[in-house]
Amino acid sequence: MPASPRPSPEDRPGSPGDRPNPAGAPGYAFPARLWQALERHRPPGARAATEGWRSPLRGPWLTAVYGAALLVTLPLVIITGLLDYLAYGPQFGQAFPRDVGWLRLPPFDWPTRPSWLFRLTQGLHVTLGIMLIPVVLAKLWSVIPKLFDWPPARSVAQVLERLSLLLLVGGILFQIATGLLNIQYAYLFGFDFYTAHYFGAWVFTAALVAHVTLKLPRMVSALRSRPLAAELRTPRAGTRPEPPDPDGLVAPRPGPPTVSRRGAVALVGGGALLLGALTVGQTLDGPLRRTALLLPRGRDSGAGPNGFPVNRTAAAAGVQASETGPGWRLTVRGDGRTVTLDRDGLLALAQHTARLPIACVEGWSTRQSWTGVRLRDLAALVGVTDPSAAHVRSLERAGLFNQATLQANQVLDRDSLLALRVNGADLSADHGYPARIIVPALPGVHCTKWVASIEFRTRRDG
Repeated sequence: MPASPRPSPEDRPGSPGDRPNPAGAPGYAFPARLWQALERHRPPGARAATEGWRSPLRGPWLTAVYGAALLVTLPLVIITGLLDYLAYGPQFGQAFPRDVGWLRLPPFDWPTRPSWLFRLTQGLHVTLGIMLIPVVLAKLWSVIPKLFDWPPARSVAQVLERLSLLLLVGGILFQIATGLLNIQYAYLFGFDFYTAHYFGAWVFTAALVAHVTLKLPRMVSALRSRPLAAELRTPRAGTRPEPPDPDGLVAPRPGPPTVSRRGAVALVGGGALLLGALTVGQTLDGPLRRTALLLPRGRDSGAGPNGFPVNRTAAAAGVQASETGPGWRLTVRGDGRTVTLDRDGLLALAQHTARLPIACVEGWSTRQSWTGVRLRDLAALVGVTDPSAAHVRSLERAGLFNQATLQANQVLDRDSLLALRVNGADLSADHGYPARIIVPALPGVHCTKWVASIEFRTRRDG
């Protein structure tokens, strides 16, 4: 089937500056001459590069399908990412980056219920972000001929649109690349991941809002141009190019199809589901952990009560066996009082057991049975019955997370513990022996291991 000729720039509607202004409006002459000069001086090979993309699948409809999928899912990735930032307690200066200027989120006390809240938000953020990689790449493939348009823009409005696209495409590729490296513990950035990921998310979000504002009407009309059900029933033999479009997405000289549009959609959707299946087990834990081939710490964490993943071992943290042996003491402070307890003294106090998840920023989580002393009972030992916060310090002397501040609701929750045992056995050295913090819905890095001291603060302390 012969393809209709691609409209020239002069024939495309809705592109200010493409055609001469008969009224000779002030300020128009110079931009018009600029676009015309650029049109006359094409770089070598520019036309060949543009016309070399010959897939008959490309067009507004397929681009709109991939765009609609991203429009539905990307906001969920953005929202869960911002919620995870709030879970770190930025009001205590312990979320990274600390100084975000006017991008600071409203103050918010992260809840302890449901206990799996952080497990859900971080698991969704990582798993969905990975699943969207094929969709993002397919969307870029569908519009890639536009990258070779010459001139790159034919009006000031198009220049601004191209700049927003640069931020949009560059932003999402940056977020994906750094996010993947982070969850695999491949710190190859040369800069702080947390800072770059946070500010990068805001740049991408702003570009996404601008792009959606500009393109939503065209996306809707493109989706309406071809019934989805009919398109998904069309085999390869019946696949035809779309009519030429104002944006030039349709190939000017399309070749024969090698796959149908339903095949292209199925390939991308299947790739997304496959990545999800290889990832989600690290969040759901249990038997599905064996399917989590993308799990950063591996699927086999050993056997026994302490056989579950860790991010940072005792050796990596520089915690020596001599520091956690019989001479270890926990210092508890509050309201002008100080109490020092050894591990036997802690075991002599009332013990509480809770089955709680522990979830990490890399997306993995696990649910275990923890036993220890309630934090609110330790607060009561030093006369603090209504704590405003608790500051926990670790034996680990270096690192971003060798201390943490807990909110009042996190200290007072019935299941918030200074854990001494897990699954009926003593904590292993890598899991924080002789004592570690466990709080419902708290990010794993703030469930401080190898605890050395806890200071319970009151509202009088400010």
